[in-house]
Amino acid sequence: MAEQRRDQRDGRGARESAGAMGDARRRSVRAEEAHAWGALVATARRTVSDGLVVGTSGNVSVRVGDTVLVTPSGVPYDRLAPADTVGVDLDGRQVLGTLLPTSELPMHLAVYRTTDAHAVVHTHAVHATAVSTLVPELPSVHYMSGALGGPVRVAPYATYGTEELAENMLRALTDRSACLLQNHGTIAYGTSLDQAFDRTAQLEWMCRLWLTASSVPGLSPTLLTGEQVAEAGERLRGYGQGGARPMGKGARGGGRGEGAVR
Repeated sequence: MAEQRRDQRDGRGARESAGAMGDARRRSVRAEEAHAWGALVATARRTVSDGLVVGTSGNVSVRVGDTVLVTPSGVPYDRLAPADTVGVDLDGRQVLGTLLPTSELPMHLAVYRTTDAHAVVHTHAVHATAVSTLVPELPSVHYMSGALGGPVRVAPYATYGTEELAENMLRALTDRSACLLQNHGTIAYGTSLDQAFDRTAQLEWMCRLWLTASSVPGLSPTLLTGEQVAEAGERLRGYGQGGARPMGKGARGGGRGEGAVR
């Protein structure tokens, strides 16, 4: 993948280029950032172990105050250590670490600037990416669409790492907490790394469900109406130990209500 190859090129020798990037603005890692970095690395490794990315093709970030911690460019997640912490401010200026941030930084920052997100997960999940090449919106085959704010849209294709892609993504994310990226992958955000990851996994599962149901010759999947998805979304906001209406498995919707690192 071009994005992965570029990340691998960018990652090589990044530490040696730190001086040219402006060491003057670097600072030491704070305790809450060190804790958040550990959780970020664990989440990034989980995207690999759960088959949502291959190699270094995805990226993960978490917001701590006005600093965004993000996976570095081209470094396998199983090699990341506390000393590899990478952080930028909301304008993209690097304030922590010497490794280069992911090439998809514009997408992550766009989400943080325009939503209440505390964490963002971007993957190249197989089924979700396949669906992104077929339809402009994931058909509502399951009520868990409501947990993501409604039917999941597909953002039009644009070159990875560009502001154009970030802008396309933001339009697709209007009133949603996840979207598909045409011929590219997925992006989801949440109030915590766990929630952002869970939404990513739910989206991949729904895409796999639709592809499976659509593959039966002579039959078409039954789809939910907009009203049915909206009703499920309302009920899912109260799902879990803090809610009054237990339902089937799934992440809570609405973008609020879960703990976060901030």
